[in-house]
Amino acid sequence: MKAGPLAAAADTASVGASTSTLLRIGVRSKAAALALGAMTPLAFAPLYLLPAFLLGFGGLFLLLERTRSVQGAFLFGWLFGIGNFTVGLGWITEAFAVDAETFGALALPALVALSAGLALFPALSLAAARYLAGPGRGPRLLIAFTICWTTGEWLRGTVLTGFPWNLAGHAWGFADAPLQLAAFIGIHGLSLATILLAALPAFALSARRVWPFGLAACCVALLWASGAARLAVPPPPDLPDVRLRLVQPEVAQSLKWAPSERARILADLLALSRTPGALGAEPTHLLWPETAVPYLIAEEPAVRAAIAAVVPPRGALVTGGVRRGLDVAGQPSMRNSVLVLDGTARILSAYDKMRLVPFGEYVPFRAWLPGVPKLTNGAVDFSPGTDAAPLPVHGLPAAMTLICYEAIFPGGGGGTARDAGWILTLTNDAWFGRSWGPHQHALAAKMRAVELGLPMVRVANGGVSFVTDAYGRMRQQMALGTRGVMDVALPGALPSRTPYASFGDWPLLAVLFTGLAGLAATRRGDEPHDA
Repeated sequence: MKAGPLAAAADTASVGASTSTLLRIGVRSKAAALALGAMTPLAFAPLYLLPAFLLGFGGLFLLLERTRSVQGAFLFGWLFGIGNFTVGLGWITEAFAVDAETFGALALPALVALSAGLALFPALSLAAARYLAGPGRGPRLLIAFTICWTTGEWLRGTVLTGFPWNLAGHAWGFADAPLQLAAFIGIHGLSLATILLAALPAFALSARRVWPFGLAACCVALLWASGAARLAVPPPPDLPDVRLRLVQPEVAQSLKWAPSERARILADLLALSRTPGALGAEPTHLLWPETAVPYLIAEEPAVRAAIAAVVPPRGALVTGGVRRGLDVAGQPSMRNSVLVLDGTARILSAYDKMRLVPFGEYVPFRAWLPGVPKLTNGAVDFSPGTDAAPLPVHGLPAAMTLICYEAIFPGGGGGTARDAGWILTLTNDAWFGRSWGPHQHALAAKMRAVELGLPMVRVANGGVSFVTDAYGRMRQQMALGTRGVMDVALPGALPSRTPYASFGDWPLLAVLFTGLAGLAATRRGDEPHDA
């Protein structure tokens, strides 16, 4: 019984010490964490200012060294994350401007709330690094920082459906060679190497040692040389007698679902599909973007007949569309789908999007959020598909199919690469105008080609549409904001599966778990409560 007052006094002292720690972290240090975070997204698409990444993460590592408390590390990580996500995800406000009268006032609050929530992942990463490293600095803190940050990024891409946007490894998106590491250990493995390389120069300055600079230089050279060697291998040949036509109609999102615009949009898609071929012959397959046709295609025979009139002989037309279905409770719902049609107006096969966009295609926890609307057209939530099998396409190998948001997830969101000969992703980035968002989205999608060793064909409503080979190298693309068509061959897949396609993230997770367990087992000393 006597221990009660002593324990209460100890708890009070601990809370007081923690509060004192946070107060002693100066305004300049807090502002520095926020500014470093805001600087870091400049290294991602479309700017690729790599020095901003080095300064951002190098500065964050030095701030982590400055505080010897878990509470201080958490605060630095949270402020860094707020700056990072506010700048890097600023493009989401464009979506609220599509229906500004209804949603415009929510744009800034939504960005701030999303950034503050996502910032919990870097906050927890830095707090864990500070705790596992113990009170010291040195190489142990460098290792803890690298492992914990990568673990935090993996969790961000997994927890609550996940949001793996602007991962550290995306900073290499300006060149093909360093991206090749993702074929072995995925984008998260590339992020692990990237964070270590970014922190090494800062560690060298702090420790006043030259060897970390040399180690960083050697690692960059090895990363680049190994990727270049992989790219030096001749790519698989293109598929014979296949000519794809990618149609990019550039329909403004504000007009896409207007009843008065439906006939015009369909007519424009048909007209673009009929333009003379650019490869010396007519296309064998037509590819339209996500929800390209503003009708319920399966329920409109006249619309299917009009589409069938442009389907190439002995070929097919692949388009995004909405179709009606039932959710798991048997209630009416809508599906965001990819449909394959032939020249007789039959729907030969279909894929339903499996990983939906929260608040865009459905309202999560709707029972607890009554009256909260979606940002997209219609009051009914979309329901996810259940079949991840590759999509059969007449005259082509089966396609691993990813619709829009699904393509940002390592290995592919809903589809599976097994038994697929290529990756097809249909998207509509018109929601985000000419902002950074479509560029970042396109890069994230391109990583799936590298990881899986499959060529990617990406068809967008307003850009960026492109075709890559099985190494992720760009064959041809249509820029953001361009209306037109692009006729291309379909590159071949690699003859064997990549290591990442075979094992996914499991080897990396084993490394992260082993590193975290080793740090925890060898941790010594209590955390002092001074910054």
